[in-house]
Amino acid sequence: MNEPHQARQVAESFGSDAERYDRARPRYPTAMVEAIVAASPGPCVLDVGCGTGIAARQFQAVGCRVLGVDPDARMADLARRFGVEAEVAKFEDWDPAGRAFDAVIAGQAWHWVDPVAGAAKAAQVLRPGGRLAVFWNSFRPPVDVDKAFTEVWHRVFGSPFSLATLAGPDAYSAMCTKAADGMRQAGAFGDSEEWRFDWDRPYTREEWLEVVPTFGGFSQYPPAKQQELLAGIGGATDAVGGSFTMGYTAVVATTARSGAA
Repeated sequence: MNEPHQARQVAESFGSDAERYDRARPRYPTAMVEAIVAASPGPCVLDVGCGTGIAARQFQAVGCRVLGVDPDARMADLARRFGVEAEVAKFEDWDPAGRAFDAVIAGQAWHWVDPVAGAAKAAQVLRPGGRLAVFWNSFRPPVDVDKAFTEVWHRVFGSPFSLATLAGPDAYSAMCTKAADGMRQAGAFGDSEEWRFDWDRPYTREEWLEVVPTFGGFSQYPPAKQQELLAGIGGATDAVGGSFTMGYTAVVATTARSGAA
């Protein structure tokens, strides 16, 4: 099993602590949200893999009407509690029931969707000229912070994990390339583009220790390893002063639906 969208145990693990996920996961830069809306023909948005509604609420805040779809009922339930209409289904299997949208978005979620089947389903529900925009927050940590965290990871798991290398803009650009290939193979879109938006977010030690357990796969580690990792990350954060500013780059793969109305 090499494709992320086939790893259902990880893909559907985030709801194990949906409240933490919503508290800790970073939002998206307003400039990115506004650019997607400006490139869409109208305000009706479908949010694929909406989770707790983090991106959906940001699109609502700029005047969009948003429907979310997520395979995890726990995540969708929390999204509803935050005022986002959400339905429970894998996107590839979801029944749009004749509904049409001006934009289909996916924040930090499209790698859990089959890239070709997902693009084909998006084409099915988009109005002509409608925008498909899938995006991820990638990490640009300070060099000393990345080095400290990598050393902790190596100590706990025996192999290095660098946020800057394995979860940086270039890594997510590769996800954009895969997404763009799926859009092309779906045969219903114009040329795709990659957009990037840089932004920063300061973290205290406690705030960052809320983020780490929301990483994909964390809940699959043995509890003792979870605690060892968190203790090590906490110590590493103390060693760099107890707080730091994480640089992020939101990386977007986007295209418009072809065809006449």
